[in-house]
Amino acid sequence: MREIRRHLLTFISGKISHSNSKAIELMPNVPNQPNIKLVNDPNYRENYANSVQVRVNVWDFFLVFGTMQQQVENEVEIRNFQGIYLSPQQAKALMSILQQNVQNYEQAFGEIKLDPRMANAGPIN
Repeated sequence: MREIRRHLLTFISGKISHSNSKAIELMPNVPNQPNIKLVNDPNYRENYANSVQVRVNVWDFFLVFGTMQQQVENEVEIRNFQGIYLSPQQAKALMSILQQNVQNYEQAFGEIKLDPRMANAGPIN
């Protein structure tokens, strides 16, 4: 999660600082860029998700995160716990960052294999 946030912000020029770290200069040769300070909201939390559903409309992307469990062979239960709206621009930036990080991961640890049964799982909205 922290790595994704760090990479997401590399699309923004300027300095980034977190409440417990010093400022990082992202693009020192670009003048008049704002400093960006990362502060966790009191409601901030981190969770694990092994299910992400995506809904799209003309204005935004809606990502629903959950955990998937299978108690019996013919039934999978997904418990959704968080929905996040992204602008199309943020969705595209996230796609680019995830693609870059998946490629880096596979170079370091080998190919990530997907379950072929899940290739076309679920409705496309």
